[in-house]
Amino acid sequence: MSDTVTERVREFADSLLPAMGLELFDVQFRREGHGWVLRLVVDREEGVKLDDCSRVSRETSDFLDVEDIIEHPYHLEVSSPGLERPLRTVEECRRHLGKKARFKVKEEVDSRRVIIGELQSIDKDEISVLSEEGETFKLNWENVQKARLTL
Repeated sequence: MSDTVTERVREFADSLLPAMGLELFDVQFRREGHGWVLRLVVDREEGVKLDDCSRVSRETSDFLDVEDIIEHPYHLEVSSPGLERPLRTVEECRRHLGKKARFKVKEEVDSRRVIIGELQSIDKDEISVLSEEGETFKLNWENVQKARLTL
């Protein structure tokens, strides 16, 4: 059932958010300690404001009331990916050039499994990262296990 809910909510959000200048980052529907949670994560280049989350929450709540696709109690949460957001694709890395990121790699790069530094450039699937020590690391996206922005 949770897959059906996330698919329906994703379709709704994909039709709603562009008109608001937002994009869908993620949808989750799962059972947590306090019950079921439907979580929408929205994004935009300039950042997401509280008013944006409130508008998306109201619209989504209305949609869910009309469509009645969730048969049990749940909590609706709308948020942004945050300052330490995950970087899931090379394109997301490209959007954040100049920012500091943390990469965990599958195979060591210059004897390191974790590389932290400023996103310098991207050439196809290769990401250049300037570490705080002044070293430049070239990371192939296929070797990246996990990546996120960091402060």
